[in-house]
Amino acid sequence: MALQQEIIAALGVKPQIDADREIRRSVDFLKSYLKTYPFIKSLVLGISGGQDSTLAGKLCQTAISELRDETGDQTLQFIAVRLPYGVQADEQDCQDAISFIQPDRVLTVNIKGSVLASEQALREAGIELSDFVRGNEKARERMKAQYSIAGMTKGVVVGTDHAAEALTGFFTKYGDGGTDINPLFRLNKRQGKQLLARLGCPEHLYNKAPTADLEDDRPSLPDEAALGVTYENIDDYLEGKTLDAGTAKIIENWYLKTEHKRRPPITVFDDFWKR
Repeated sequence: MALQQEIIAALGVKPQIDADREIRRSVDFLKSYLKTYPFIKSLVLGISGGQDSTLAGKLCQTAISELRDETGDQTLQFIAVRLPYGVQADEQDCQDAISFIQPDRVLTVNIKGSVLASEQALREAGIELSDFVRGNEKARERMKAQYSIAGMTKGVVVGTDHAAEALTGFFTKYGDGGTDINPLFRLNKRQGKQLLARLGCPEHLYNKAPTADLEDDRPSLPDEAALGVTYENIDDYLEGKTLDAGTAKIIENWYLKTEHKRRPPITVFDDFWKR
C-alpha cells in the first residue's frame, strides 16, 4: 500500500463528507460513551478561541444537553475551561467561542504562575528551558489543569485532535495530545470548517489562521509557517488528491518522524520506529 493510502486508512479520512451526518456521528459517539460509563458526569475541554476547540466544544455541549433531556440526569455537564498564559492576545475570540458554544459551566485557570514556577524549579536544578520547550511546558500545564478539573467533577478530558493534526504530529506529547476521548478524529481541517459552518458558528472563528501560540519569541506563529506546508495541502493529501512530489514529501516526513506521538510508549515488541 502506498504511504498516502496507508495514512488515509490509519486516520479514517473520507474524501467527502456530509456535515449533518458527521455532526450526528460525533454527538452520538460522545453520548454512547457517557451512557456506557454512567459514573462519568462531565466533559471537560480547554477553549482556545480557535477552530478545533470551538467545534469540539459545540459537539460536547450538544451531546450533554441531549443526554440530560433523554435521561433526566441533571448532574451531567459540559465544562469549558479557559487556560490563558497571562493575557491572551485573542481573548475576544475565546469569548466569542464561548458565546457560540453556550457551555453549562466556564472555568478560567491562568497557567502563567504554574509555568513560571516549574521553569524556576528546573533552572535551580541546572536546566534552562528554551522558548520552544517552554511552549510544551504551557501545553502540559493546560492539560494537567483539565485533568484536575475532570478528577473533581467525575469527568473525562476531551481532545481536539483531528486528522490533519494527527498526520503532522502537531501537538504536544502528554500536553494537548494527552486526552480521554477525541470526537474530531477522522476529520481534516476543511471538514471541521464545514461542520462549524453548518452549526452556525461565526465565520471569524474558523477562518482565522490556526496557531498553537506557545512560543514567547514567536507569538501567534501560524501553524502553516511552522509546518512548511498549508492545511490546504494537508487536506488535499488526506482526501487522496495528487500533490507535487516536494509537498507530499514534507507531509510524509512529518508523519514518519512523529509516529511515536500517535502510539503508546514504545516497548520491545514495537518496530515501527525502525522504518
